[in-house]
Amino acid sequence: MAGKPDYYKTLGVSKNATADEIKKAYRKAARENHPDAGGDEEKFKDINEAYEVLSDEKKRKIYDQYGTADQSQIPFNWGGGTGGASVNFEDIFGGAGGWADILERLRNGEGAFGTDWDFGNIGGGYAYGGAPRPKKGQDTTVNLQITFDEAFNGTTKRVTVRIPGRQEATTLDVKVPAGANDGDRQRFRGQGVPGQNGGAAGDLIITMKIAPHPTFSRKGADVHTSATVNMAEAALGTSIVVDAPDGSKIRMKVPAGTQAGTVLSVKGKGAPRVKGTGNGDLKVTVNVPVPTNLNDAQRAALEAFRDAS
Repeated sequence: MAGKPDYYKTLGVSKNATADEIKKAYRKAARENHPDAGGDEEKFKDINEAYEVLSDEKKRKIYDQYGTADQSQIPFNWGGGTGGASVNFEDIFGGAGGWADILERLRNGEGAFGTDWDFGNIGGGYAYGGAPRPKKGQDTTVNLQITFDEAFNGTTKRVTVRIPGRQEATTLDVKVPAGANDGDRQRFRGQGVPGQNGGAAGDLIITMKIAPHPTFSRKGADVHTSATVNMAEAALGTSIVVDAPDGSKIRMKVPAGTQAGTVLSVKGKGAPRVKGTGNGDLKVTVNVPVPTNLNDAQRAALEAFRDAS
């Protein structure tokens, strides 16, 4: 998530929500957005991150105060002045054994805080001795442009990406599954920006972008198209032949009295379902244009129809 995340908004609860309300909201959101149920993997990750913080009383208190539960991002100063969190030296030195123990260690030449005291616990990115903490690299997101037919039938695309912090370009073979949807994403672990100070590398996220098709459009596994009949055919009924996205031709019956905008369906002639079995449907919207230029015979026929009505 960009910037500081709003964990309450992610789970759909108020800032005064109880622990039970947070747990109930998390279960509902996780169930609806689980990748195995067709949900978005990144949103599912955000939901788990929000619950991890809000379900922990201490982390939630820190988040409510600073807008983040990451202690390395919390403003810090020694005196508690403007722009930072104050530090209680009694708490710090008490944790090191108290003033008496500190003085005793100094007399023994051990140092005020012993040999393994971690200053990273009091608000910095540095551990004892000034060594910087490991930091994970950022995720990198790139778009993969594919055609309608490539998304419908599936394909493999070779992608070369320049990742900040890497000397050489990263080349991957991305398998596009049959029935891929616009916006579907594939995550390649550890292929993003390298980490710092020994931290893990981020991920490379490939987002599918499907180019428009002149005849078909997609809504999930369903494929939409249109067909045109004249007023007489719509009123009396007829049969038409439409192109299917798999390259075949389908004869369809247009029932008598069909209105403009009616959607007719052909089961199983849509795109393959990426998660699940079978195909979606082919949805055909019927257009019934009103003629603007009539010849004499057409005008006479319509006038007769009008008079008969």
